[in-house]
Amino acid sequence: MNSSAPSPVALTIAGSDSGGGAGLQADLKVWEAQGVFGASVVTCVTAQNTCEVRAVDVISADRVCLQMDAVFDDLDVVAVKTGLLPTPAMVEEVAASLQRRRARPLVVDPVLVATSGDALARDGVAAALVDSLFPLATLVTPNLDEARALTGRRVETLADMRDAARDLVGRGARAVLVKGGHLPGAAVDVLLDEGGFEEFAAPRIDVGSVHGTGCALSAAIAGGFARGRPGREAVGAAKRLLSRGLENVTSVGRGARVLRFSA
Repeated sequence: MNSSAPSPVALTIAGSDSGGGAGLQADLKVWEAQGVFGASVVTCVTAQNTCEVRAVDVISADRVCLQMDAVFDDLDVVAVKTGLLPTPAMVEEVAASLQRRRARPLVVDPVLVATSGDALARDGVAAALVDSLFPLATLVTPNLDEARALTGRRVETLADMRDAARDLVGRGARAVLVKGGHLPGAAVDVLLDEGGFEEFAAPRIDVGSVHGTGCALSAAIAGGFARGRPGREAVGAAKRLLSRGLENVTSVGRGARVLRFSA
């Protein structure tokens, strides 16, 4: 029987995408590409494909916490990522459980709306994220729409992205990466951490609408943390992995394309 050194374990606490392009399915694919073993806690089950979200069925907060307990009681989790937490009550319960477990490093991807434009989270989730989960996070990774929803300010330029990052750090986040993939020109993300601002730019790869890029980037950062990379190094490596996925996108349905990290 062959044996090898165990892979580091990362945990995603996120929604299930029945189309396979985003949510926890995307996280697990990214971690497989990074040599990280992925565990998952399902927060909701979406009826979703590359074109639309048809339904979101929320798992009860107590069942979400039971899943978390089952994973933490057995697996040596060295990094955690949260994705779609669809209700304020779930945000608060997940935050309390992560605090109790002292789960770090923690990447919070504040998923509120799908690529298709369909709302995923209920009213009050943005405020609950800021109040309960951001103070625990190693890094928060909003896209432009999420940054606008979280701060109430316009986020349309690099200067706006810096202002949004300052706002969220001022509200308790330790570090913030505002993802600028929807801006014209080069794909630039703005990081604000204890070292100040840094911009991470990559050439834009024009492949049309792609499903799951935000999930993949935040998962790749968490995977980097799981493999021992420090913050800025993890972000840079994650950007490179995302570029690789964009260079190999594939069409599996009639809507947005999906990332592919292997042949």
